[in-house]
Amino acid sequence: MDSVIPGGRPPAPLARGATPGTPGPRDSPGRRGTPAVHPASPALPLEGLLVVALEQAVAAPFATRQLADLGARVIKVERAGAGDFARGYDQSVHGQSSYFVWLNRGKESIELDVKKPADRAVLEAMLARADVFVQNLAPGAAGRLGLGAEQLTARYPRLISCSISGYGPDGPYAGKKAYDLLVQCEAGLLSVTGTPAEPAKAGISVADIAAGMYAYSGVLTALYERERTGHGGSFEVAMLDALGEWMSQPYYYSVYGGRASPRTGARHASISPYGPYPAQDGQVFLGIQNEREWAALCERILGRPDLVTDVRFATNPARVAHHDELTVLINEAFAGIGVDQLEASLEAAGIANARMRTPGEFAAHPQLEARDRWRDIDSPKGQVRALLPPVTVPGRTAAMGAVPALGQHSTDIRAEFGPPPQEASP
Repeated sequence: MDSVIPGGRPPAPLARGATPGTPGPRDSPGRRGTPAVHPASPALPLEGLLVVALEQAVAAPFATRQLADLGARVIKVERAGAGDFARGYDQSVHGQSSYFVWLNRGKESIELDVKKPADRAVLEAMLARADVFVQNLAPGAAGRLGLGAEQLTARYPRLISCSISGYGPDGPYAGKKAYDLLVQCEAGLLSVTGTPAEPAKAGISVADIAAGMYAYSGVLTALYERERTGHGGSFEVAMLDALGEWMSQPYYYSVYGGRASPRTGARHASISPYGPYPAQDGQVFLGIQNEREWAALCERILGRPDLVTDVRFATNPARVAHHDELTVLINEAFAGIGVDQLEASLEAAGIANARMRTPGEFAAHPQLEARDRWRDIDSPKGQVRALLPPVTVPGRTAAMGAVPALGQHSTDIRAEFGPPPQEASP
């Protein structure tokens, strides 16, 4: 991968307490316990780093799963007797939660009650050796437990601490509970999603995913900075801020344009034609991004070259303003053409197009099969298929370790980080 320092390549991140040329904690001889992750060869970029995650639900687990895929050892701290409540969201994957299987591969699971002195001692011992700590507890909970960012930085100066919350650490919403749909509401996403008659939430946990991705990139940035300064630090990611960044285009369109961004169902609100159109035996989605494509659509698909310069459609703003008229013309042209033939014609004309697939159809997508993007991973109840991570580096394979059972690694981790057993008196 390209260096971000002109003329040089940044060093691989060192584990806390390690020096160049010495093994990190994962490589230390005589270490007790067996990590859940067995990285592929060659070594992955985060090999040797320890991440402790006091996490639940989606945002933080999504961030730490990316770190595990890059070779970090991720220890997931779960509530004793209950575990991450995402384990109970559904039972779709061999009796396991689809959310948990998606978000937690490659991690080790330990059950701890961090309010009990013995369990808290294990957690502190892990933090003393950890490189990264990630938490997304309820507002204020980390601070009350003595796990706030400033508290951790004072005890462990090289530790990188990441806190994920709904609305940030201060302000009038600091203590407000935040779940994905509710943050979608507060960020204005529902106001621009759905139909004119009814708003709709995004079909995936988009606020959680946004926060998780910024937490992930924040950790990587902090690790890089620590290589330069030798110091750890802390950072915050709020779900509202993360999704708010993704809402910037509707914000600019509405506030500076002086008009609300409309809800337009599956079609684009500010580009036309861009959306679904019925064909003879199904439906095709197409997108026109520039005037060259518009001319190709008119001349080669619609058979109406006169529309290229028609004042109603000559520019994208004009096409948006006359969208209903344009839709009638496109529907009439497509009505006698089958989906397969129409898609082939659009491809030949260089016009972007797609067909709407179900999750099951996506799982059998010919492009993913052709590129060998699926792998089998282990789980407590059998193997499941999982997609390779999106970033592809030649010659490198992501770790993609097993999904852990609740407390699966508790005994080994306690043996590794807990106090040594008392020797019996003679």
